[in-house]
Amino acid sequence: MKRVAVVVVFFLILGTALGALYRSQRRPEDSGVSPNAILNLAADVQRDLSRVPMHFSRLSDEEEICIGNELANRYISKLPRFTAQEEALQAYAQRVGGRVATRAHRRLPYTFHLLPYDALINAFSLPGGHVFVGEGMMNKMTTEDELANVLGHEIEHVDHYHCVERVQIEAQLRNFHLEIVGAVLQIPLEVWERGYNKDQEMEADREGMRVAVLAGYSPYGAITLFEKLAEMEKEYGIHAQTPEQELSELARQSLEGYFRSHPQTSERLAQAKNLIAQEHWENRNQQKAFHIEYEVHNGAFVK
Repeated sequence: MKRVAVVVVFFLILGTALGALYRSQRRPEDSGVSPNAILNLAADVQRDLSRVPMHFSRLSDEEEICIGNELANRYISKLPRFTAQEEALQAYAQRVGGRVATRAHRRLPYTFHLLPYDALINAFSLPGGHVFVGEGMMNKMTTEDELANVLGHEIEHVDHYHCVERVQIEAQLRNFHLEIVGAVLQIPLEVWERGYNKDQEMEADREGMRVAVLAGYSPYGAITLFEKLAEMEKEYGIHAQTPEQELSELARQSLEGYFRSHPQTSERLAQAKNLIAQEHWENRNQQKAFHIEYEVHNGAFVK
């Protein structure tokens, strides 16, 4: 039955694509159809078809949450003891992320974690709702809205099944059954840090901005953060221009890894600006200052 369903979906998608192309060719005015448009259409169809089998064999939410918990525990078990400031940063990410997550479509137990490494300029998500953000990434932020847009991006990787599809692909590549307890531990943690394909990353950008705005944050948080990333990409992407601009080797590797695993920042920035204009969000330009509060009593963080 699954094979029949896949065939039906194949012809539905193919028919829709060919119909759209036929209509564009029949329009009396110049529609600007070009070989590039046709190639893009074909690529979209191919991408959708490649994801069809995943839709029919998708894990349940409960299975996805269980897998995510197993993977998250591997990260958390290796973390060093947090300083008071790191405790406060994690609490801040949990508060902002929790607010944004209420606007996600899927009702999952989203949980937000800090990875306390100054050199880690990245964020990533795991199946089931675990979101990790590097301390290095948070240190680059100056507004709460920037944090909300980053966490919204990661929430949408979960919300749109990018994470769980990655699990299924890795299971196929490594030839193991996800039903076997502990089999998921064969998936290297690095798999989750390296990002997704361009279409999925751009989708997470768009939908992450939407959920951030629905949660009361400014879409310009994405703009200002992308502008910072663009400057960092220019200055540190390949080589530092002067000794004063040099980063540590770990920070350089982290930053270059981020740029390799995500679309060009210029494309992401252009999409964000277009979305703001499309949704008429221009007046939502007020951002909240990035602000954490913490107290230390006898060397311990107190909320």
